[in-house]
Amino acid sequence: MAAAPVGDDVFGDDPTVNDLESFTAQLLGKPAGMFVPSGTQSNLCALMAHCQRGDEYIVGDHAHTYWYEAGGAAVLGSIQPQPVRMLDSGMIDLDHVSQVVKPDDAHFARSRLLCAENTHDGKVIDIKALKAGAEAASKHGLSYHLDGARIWNAAVDLGVEPSAVAAPFDTVSVCLSKGLGAPVGSVLVGPQPFIDEARKWRKMLGGGMRQVGILAAAGRYALENHIDRLADDHANAARIAEGLATIEGIRVTGQDTNMVFADMDSAITAAGLADGEAFAKALTTDHNINMRMVGNGTRIVTHIGVADPDVDTVVNACKSVLS
Repeated sequence: MAAAPVGDDVFGDDPTVNDLESFTAQLLGKPAGMFVPSGTQSNLCALMAHCQRGDEYIVGDHAHTYWYEAGGAAVLGSIQPQPVRMLDSGMIDLDHVSQVVKPDDAHFARSRLLCAENTHDGKVIDIKALKAGAEAASKHGLSYHLDGARIWNAAVDLGVEPSAVAAPFDTVSVCLSKGLGAPVGSVLVGPQPFIDEARKWRKMLGGGMRQVGILAAAGRYALENHIDRLADDHANAARIAEGLATIEGIRVTGQDTNMVFADMDSAITAAGLADGEAFAKALTTDHNINMRMVGNGTRIVTHIGVADPDVDTVVNACKSVLS
């Protein structure tokens, strides 16, 4: 990062950023790319480049772009979200999509875009389902966007190149941090005219940065060195799930790729703790482990900063507090 050649990315002359954008686009089989500070901004730039004011995008009812990105498309883009059911696989229900696409009528928002997410809660959507989504989008005259923040995990789990996961989509947003370990940054890829339009929105949203090659260098390193090792994260997540399942009262409700979901309600009650907050406080105080609880449940995510010994440390700490 310290040695990265830099320039003014707002004017398109930061060589390290240009290299990262080209490399990522090529890796995903798309013509062009744009570096942005965050995945939220990447998805928002995509939505605003695809849709005009008064248009709508169709999205899963628990998808990140709809649920966790502060309603940016509606607030800043005047783009209406049309949520649809999500299947247990993490894929959107394409039958429901067909039911909500609006007719070409002045009474309705224009349906412009279909959005999917892979992975979703760690669940990997297979290529066949992604292609079915592309066929549905084409049938209804929609563009097709992927929130691929964790596309790398999906590719590793499926045993395919990232470009195979990206292929059915017109545009894809990918994250360089998460499991890959870069400190910051995402890349939006797609056709060159689309990326040109997205750059205008990036500037308006405050994402135009100057000598940002120092960050792009970290992203390039992560892409070249840290994709294959995501298999280690998947294995560590499986070990955490197995370990937690041995603790009486803990119910592991899901484990896919690098995510573990666990309900600790019975275990917390049996241990005489008031609630999940008390459990988390004990973990921090007694074992220097921070765990974020939602009620009496939690989501544990493995990444490059979690080594093999950490798995045993976390499981043993949970056993100690809950005993």
